[in-house]
Amino acid sequence: MISPNMSRKDAIIALGGGVVGDLAGFVAASYMRGIDFYNIPTTVLSQVDSSVGGKVAIDMGSYKNIVGAFWQPKAVIIDPNVLSTLSLRQQHNGLCEALKMGLILDDHLVSLFEQETIDIDAIITRSIELKRDVVQQDERESNLRKILNFGHTIGHAIESAYGLNTYLHGECVAMGMLFFIEDKKLKQRVLNIYKKLDLPQVPNYDTSTLLEYVTHDKKSSHNTVSTVLVEQSGSYIIKELSFKEIQEVLERGPYEE
Repeated sequence: MISPNMSRKDAIIALGGGVVGDLAGFVAASYMRGIDFYNIPTTVLSQVDSSVGGKVAIDMGSYKNIVGAFWQPKAVIIDPNVLSTLSLRQQHNGLCEALKMGLILDDHLVSLFEQETIDIDAIITRSIELKRDVVQQDERESNLRKILNFGHTIGHAIESAYGLNTYLHGECVAMGMLFFIEDKKLKQRVLNIYKKLDLPQVPNYDTSTLLEYVTHDKKSSHNTVSTVLVEQSGSYIIKELSFKEIQEVLERGPYEE
């Protein structure tokens, strides 16, 4: 960007998945203290989640999104037809973030996953509506927007510790959600959807390894982590859990009876 003398009047267009959008947005936020960018997401994951909301960041080492900014795109352009070239696994990977949105905000969205045929267009549309409403109320994650981190506290830890070349981001978020779904019937309902999406099971993990990543999570503060729990589909509770309590959750596991 410096070599061709791009100016503050120029703009960046992100055409790709979440990594492309995050990188382009982060550079746009940083170059000359901020220039315009337009996001054209081409994966389910980026269409239902990362392209909307203005959170742009990059990884450092194995730590997820640890350096970044809040920088809203001038526009987000979504065309579901581009998803036709994605593998089924990548489509299902993205749908995990949409399911997350339903579990915390809208049981009807969850029910769309339980239909005989999954209507991706309807899921994308509803997910964007829900996330837009949350971001408009809390752009910089000072309060309400924290609910969008459901599944990410442990999911990011699994992704950082075991995900490289093994699991995709949405798959790890799906794993992370299981630890904080408190109703057994709802958890079974979610597991049935996971089976439908052919998602991998939570791997055998080392508690201390995952706890180390949790302590470096952006949502942690001193000795606690803001954690989202779901007791009923379409609702949530935010609790400050100590690292000791997170350790107990990990020791209990995601499939406890």
